[in-house]
Amino acid sequence: MKLARREFLRLAPAAAASPAMPRLAWAQTYPVRPIRLIVTIPAGSSPDIVARLIGQRLSERFGQPFIVDNRPGAGGTIGTEAAVRAAPDGYTLLMAISANAIGASLYENLKFDFIRDTAPVASIARTSLIMAVNPSVPARTIPEFIAYAKSNLGTINMASGGNGSPTHVAGELFKMMAGVNLLHVPYRGSTRALITDLLGGQVQVLFNTLPEMIGYINDGKLRALAVTAATRQTVLPDVPTMAEFLPGYEATGWYGIVVPSATPRNIIDQLNKEINTALADPRIKGQLADLGAAVFSGSPAEFGAFIAAETKKWATVIKFAGIRAQ
Repeated sequence: MKLARREFLRLAPAAAASPAMPRLAWAQTYPVRPIRLIVTIPAGSSPDIVARLIGQRLSERFGQPFIVDNRPGAGGTIGTEAAVRAAPDGYTLLMAISANAIGASLYENLKFDFIRDTAPVASIARTSLIMAVNPSVPARTIPEFIAYAKSNLGTINMASGGNGSPTHVAGELFKMMAGVNLLHVPYRGSTRALITDLLGGQVQVLFNTLPEMIGYINDGKLRALAVTAATRQTVLPDVPTMAEFLPGYEATGWYGIVVPSATPRNIIDQLNKEINTALADPRIKGQLADLGAAVFSGSPAEFGAFIAAETKKWATVIKFAGIRAQ
């Protein structure tokens, strides 16, 4: 059963009002008061919804409310700085997302080092982007598109959600690996405008989240060339991965929990255990699938290694493309 966004948004207030289950016997010393979960994106966004979903489950397990605190602005750096400067006592968590790995190289003079100043707790989910073109583009495969781009220099516009956004760097990674030159057209605000322009042919190609694109693809209004995840997606099984043509290519959105770096290990382990237990629940898997996300569970060490690899990858792309924050 699909879980509507409106229903998701009711989760945090419900959690704050009345914890649903007794406190775990083995966690009597933590937590003893409400826990703040900072989200660096506005309410209603996918990271916010995921935070409320996981926060509700943790509230039930720990017997304390997990309160979502939306701190958007400056590409997520405002909320991230608030989290890393918080007391390392387990009562402030941060919903880490792919923008954190990108921002480490994108923004100059940051007052924090994301990897140094945070400790990974648990990965939660990953989402694929999809490369789609306006039907006026004659290419139907990635090799055909690459050939078309190389023979039509300066005529193909690539839209994105803004300089350094996940939709932008995914396209720049494609340009770097394919050796093509696409004209970047950054948009601000809602993705509605750039999708509208893609449909109208003002821009010709876009890397964007699968849920936002699949309806237009199924209706034949846009043509899907590849997904950016490492595996094909069940909702579009005939659409290949980019890595099938450009080995090693992968660009995904992701969600996970981190805490200030000096947070006690026993608290990190408790949170990791309960998050992974939640992710094993078929209901949670289904609710994440409704957001176009797949479960991405693991240990704190595995999540930390993943963040480090993502940060290194996007630093290379940002340097190659000369990307600067808007």
